[in-house]
Amino acid sequence: MVKVSVIVPVYNVEPYIRKCLETLTKQTLTGIEILIIDDGSTDRSVDIVKEFIQTNNNIKYYKKENGGLADARNYGLLYATGEYIAFLDADDYIQKDMYKLMYERAKELDSDIVECDFYWKYPKKYKIDVGEKYFEKKEALEKARVVVWNKLYKRKLIIDSKITFPKGLQYEDVEFFYKLVPHIDRISFVKQPMLYYIQRKNSLISTHNKKVGDIFTVLDNVILYYKEHKIYEDYKEQLEYTYTRLLLCSSLQRICKIRNKLLRKELLNKTWISLNEKFPCWKQNKILNTEKNMKKTYMLSVNRFTYKIYTLLFKIF
Repeated sequence: MVKVSVIVPVYNVEPYIRKCLETLTKQTLTGIEILIIDDGSTDRSVDIVKEFIQTNNNIKYYKKENGGLADARNYGLLYATGEYIAFLDADDYIQKDMYKLMYERAKELDSDIVECDFYWKYPKKYKIDVGEKYFEKKEALEKARVVVWNKLYKRKLIIDSKITFPKGLQYEDVEFFYKLVPHIDRISFVKQPMLYYIQRKNSLISTHNKKVGDIFTVLDNVILYYKEHKIYEDYKEQLEYTYTRLLLCSSLQRICKIRNKLLRKELLNKTWISLNEKFPCWKQNKILNTEKNMKKTYMLSVNRFTYKIYTLLFKIF
């Protein structure tokens, strides 16, 4: 019986894939299948994968035309047979007990999703990312870290919900997770960092270009999904808060780093207009106005005047 299927998209990650596969093939959990999705690599990544295939019969290799990260993950879902599914990026690596501890927690509590903490791995330092616990669906929209690679997902959950990753868009994790939230019944945690999230300059998320603007499409897709399934009003408070937080925090900081002045100005204007047209009363959001912290204080301080000041500060720092 396959307990966990690990989907690993591979595209020109020659400097990283060996470390990723070494930690994957040394997992202490038995019953793992490793699905390598070659997304049209042109470097020696596949040669390294084939080295591991010779000595590891739980690695399955699939080749496809280049379609991007989301498309490769969706392709892997077609072939995954495990009771649970994990997604691992080929430039990251994990501790040897990660999937054992997460699978045991999943079985113990019959969890739909199990989440762990992780390390931000910089060239000369580590930073531990410790997430908040959340136990209800609405709380997940408010507090969850939407990255997919620090979680186990019950395969039945993904199959029954028919949720897939949006092809061709950055922030694909955001759309996938937020669409999945209404279908989740039980969430559990292994509160220790077990994955190393490698920070490299040329990664998709660190590249400040027009793809940063995909956040508007992704968030609109999420809101449309909730409306089409007639659950929007039930989650409106959480969706409004999430929309505000993403646009005024992480997305805004990335937009401010765009070097193209015209594109930067266009996306900054779009951020302010989109937020205030979609949620004109966002400052009255209940979540934003309770349990205040530094991030919420900053968000509440944003107005037409301070917005321009903050964008200048984000650009500098």
